[in-house]
Amino acid sequence: MDFFQGQESLTAIQWVLRALVGFFFLLLVGKIMGQRSISQLRLLDYIMAILIGNIIAHPLSDEGLGLKGSMITMSVLVFLYCFCIFLALKWHRFRYWIDPSPFPVIKNGQIIYENLTKARISVDYLLAELRKEKIEDIQVVELALWEADGTFSFVLDTEHRMLTPLDMNITTKPFTFPRTIIKEGKIDYEELTQSGKDESWIVNKLKTTYNTNIKEILLATLDNTDKMKILWYEKRKY
Repeated sequence: MDFFQGQESLTAIQWVLRALVGFFFLLLVGKIMGQRSISQLRLLDYIMAILIGNIIAHPLSDEGLGLKGSMITMSVLVFLYCFCIFLALKWHRFRYWIDPSPFPVIKNGQIIYENLTKARISVDYLLAELRKEKIEDIQVVELALWEADGTFSFVLDTEHRMLTPLDMNITTKPFTFPRTIIKEGKIDYEELTQSGKDESWIVNKLKTTYNTNIKEILLATLDNTDKMKILWYEKRKY
């Protein structure tokens, strides 16, 4: 276990062991911290990303630094991160401090310039974000909010929003998400069972309807009406 401590030199095997331990420990840390730390970088997430990257990188590249100390330090930081998340859920003032409320940068088609300064963004940056959302005219934006994670939320005025079936008094069927029953030539038995089918049913369906077999299918989905959609590894006619 000498690879945990700082050494004058490490053997190739010790370097490999140190890398493996560091990798799986970081994997465990990410799992404990949860999806929030991966999907978006708010204040706490940004701090943790910077600290963890530096703490784990140095002992993996410098034999003079021990891995044990870095793992202890990282464990303390993860505990503090989880504690701050819990504190933010329970204490409104702390939550507001680390995740401030969104504020408008556009309202009723007008740019609120002082709030652009508050968000530390330029008009050019705002226009770029509007283009990403395919919004050509600022005046059609009823409200644009600058969120705590550094992104925009745009709300168009009612005249420029897309029509929905409700607007047109059209009756729609309830949405059901298709189940993925085959992936990369293999049956997903859990999804297949939940759809009320078995392997013999799907084999027979593929043979009689599509003249194919499971191994030839890249992806197959099944909806609640037993309608199957298939993507093959190669484009083909049937």
